[in-house]
Amino acid sequence: MTRRTDWPGSACDTSSAAGDAENRNGREGRESSGGPASSRAEPGPPRTPEEQARAICLRLLTGNPRTRKQLGDALHQRGIPEEVAEEVLSRFEGVGLIDDAAFADAWVESRHRGRGLARRALARELRTKGVDSALIEVAVGRLDADQEESTARELVDRKLRTTRGLDREKRLRRLAGMLARKGYPEGLALRVVRRALEEEGEDPELLERHLPDD
Repeated sequence: MTRRTDWPGSACDTSSAAGDAENRNGREGRESSGGPASSRAEPGPPRTPEEQARAICLRLLTGNPRTRKQLGDALHQRGIPEEVAEEVLSRFEGVGLIDDAAFADAWVESRHRGRGLARRALARELRTKGVDSALIEVAVGRLDADQEESTARELVDRKLRTTRGLDREKRLRRLAGMLARKGYPEGLALRVVRRALEEEGEDPELLERHLPDD
């Protein structure tokens, strides 16, 4: 799987952009007052909707990466007109501050490695963030079946010790359930759990009795 850990719209990029905006605002304030800024804040003219939209997006992108849909929702909640929001978001996309494809790639990389999530769970999370289905398919496709199964086995190995002392059926159900909650298909989950228990000394024939019928 291709490693891609750079999040779209990194804090460095957005902080720099935000800093430029602040420097401009500072210069404008000093020029309009005819001298250095006083210690007392002077009220400035109302910002245009476009300026407000840019400031909102920069602030949100400074801490964490966001998808276009997430930023669009935030602008809508703050009363930014739709046509203004679309124009600002397109500009941000044009300069690379919004990149849903890179966001999806990095999300899959991070959540699979850090939480052990399978392709199905990763796709579900990306859909909730408004990523286009075609981009989701490409991003989760970078996680191949062999790597997914290897991660499932690592998850089971870490959990095995905590299930010792339980009866056979309960161990099988608990381990398979853990994988299911992380998005692993039932067939893969049962296969991985059964193999792990057999290697630990469980009787394959006895395990077979507790497996669901095909």
